[in-house]
Amino acid sequence: MQVTTIGLDLAKNVFQVHGVANEGEVAFNRSLRRAQVLKFFMSVPPCLVGIEACGTSHYWAREITKLGHEVRLIPPAYVKPYVKRGKSDAIDAAAICEAVTRPSMRFVAVKSPEQQAVLALHRVRDLIVRQRTQIVNMLRGVLAEFGIVVREGAGHAIAFAKRCLEGSEQAMPDLARDIVTNLSHQLVALHRRVLWYGRQVNRATSLDARVARLRTIPGVGPITASAIVASIGDGHQFSNGRSFAAWLGLTPLNRSSGGKERLGRISKMGDRYIRRLLVLGMTSRIKQILQRPAQFDPWFSDILDRKPAKVAAVAMANKTARIIWAVLTREQDYQIRVA
Repeated sequence: MQVTTIGLDLAKNVFQVHGVANEGEVAFNRSLRRAQVLKFFMSVPPCLVGIEACGTSHYWAREITKLGHEVRLIPPAYVKPYVKRGKSDAIDAAAICEAVTRPSMRFVAVKSPEQQAVLALHRVRDLIVRQRTQIVNMLRGVLAEFGIVVREGAGHAIAFAKRCLEGSEQAMPDLARDIVTNLSHQLVALHRRVLWYGRQVNRATSLDARVARLRTIPGVGPITASAIVASIGDGHQFSNGRSFAAWLGLTPLNRSSGGKERLGRISKMGDRYIRRLLVLGMTSRIKQILQRPAQFDPWFSDILDRKPAKVAAVAMANKTARIIWAVLTREQDYQIRVA
């Protein structure tokens, strides 16, 4: 009996494999210890292997591909409809095996170790930024109790923390002053780490021509450009720019029925990190457009006249995502169109 398709359910220690033969018969459904996985696939003739796109999935996809198998990663949300009643590793592996053979199934491109290393930099940097924001909010809250107000913006809070560490006196009890000093130490240290991770991202992607092309797009900086390239590579896995925007969750939900078109809010599916970077980039760009509208694409000025700023920022992020796809797939720099 020739096995043609295998569904692999990943775990930390105990994995589950479900195999199907040419005739559609179940060849096996068994569990494997971690040390047995690669040995098992070495003993199986080359076939189609389906894996859920989750933690460690890209590593296993690369290792199993080296053994001659065709590996496809499936988003977990697309596996769910094929799960039969109940929940177990055996049921999940069978669902993966069924889903991977569907002709309309969408798959996740397998990332290289270099891509994953850059994405790890982004994830850790994002964590440090969130920790810095927490310290800033705590510092502001403590100071406000003693009538000291720090202007909005992380930069002003960091500047205050540096003055505090240099010996600037504040009218507060000694215990409160010690708390503020400790918070200031943490804030300055976290800010230095954020800057260090930013330099590491720039260094890791400085020689990548795709990152350089994306940086020609207004509102797309080095952090956003490197995150996009590390996530999607050259973008050829998407058929068009709208598919990429939909993958980022920037397209409206479609609830049409009976010939009536009903479009709702954006779906917010997919990669929220890149979506947030694009929306933040467009939010800062709105200020530039309002100051110098003649230097920008008239489409942006038109939508700002018709929509609130936050809605316009999301619409601009949607359009920018399509531009990003075009720049990556055509391998051309962005050309600014002015009125």
